[in-house]
Amino acid sequence: MAKLTQDELLAQFEEMTLIELSEFVKAFEEKFDVTAAAAVAVAAPGAPGAPAEAVEEKDEFDVILTGAGDKKIQVIKVVRELTSLGLKEAKDLVDGTPKPVLEKVNKEAAEKAAESLKGAGASVEVK
Repeated sequence: MAKLTQDELLAQFEEMTLIELSEFVKAFEEKFDVTAAAAVAVAAPGAPGAPAEAVEEKDEFDVILTGAGDKKIQVIKVVRELTSLGLKEAKDLVDGTPKPVLEKVNKEAAEKAAESLKGAGASVEVK
């Protein structure tokens, strides 16, 4: 396998959605037993959506935060864990409900995220 340059890697990351990049960071952390601090914050906000691999199938779900509940700080923490957003971005997402937390994720990831958010006291909808 050819070694990619830093510029080639950055070009690949630019094409990824925030969710794809978040999943990559989690896999990278597990594989190399490291923790990435704010590496995901580099993602371009206008990145194109996921490739049209399984567009027609209903194997992609959106996790929508519909309310923060009484424990807003706990909900913000969970949102940060799920999305790797910064504190301000996570707080803005929670304050602006209803908002999607995760988009186009598989059913298991959507259910796991919904359980985490509900456990923190939020009201969640999976579409």
